[in-house]
Amino acid sequence: MPRGVLNPIDKHVGSRLRMRRLMLDMSQTDVAAALGLTFQQVQKYEKGTNRIGASRLQHLSQVLQVPIPFFFEGAPARNVSMTLKHLLS
Repeated sequence: MPRGVLNPIDKHVGSRLRMRRLMLDMSQTDVAAALGLTFQQVQKYEKGTNRIGASRLQHLSQVLQVPIPFFFEGAPARNVSMTLKHLLS
């Protein structure tokens, strides 16, 4: 993916993070404090600007009280398979 272009999966995962955070009536600062981050980092995750690593996603799933697959629900199937293919190669 060219530099500066947001990965659709990262963007989708970030939007699911934001959706769940708002469902729990949590601020970005609340989530950041639970993760030991700044609210700016959470903001970047939500926009899809920064990719969320596996261990961080695990921690987020605990903080937001959802299983990890929650973050991928509704993701474009084509992009998911392309991402998995890239990760496995």
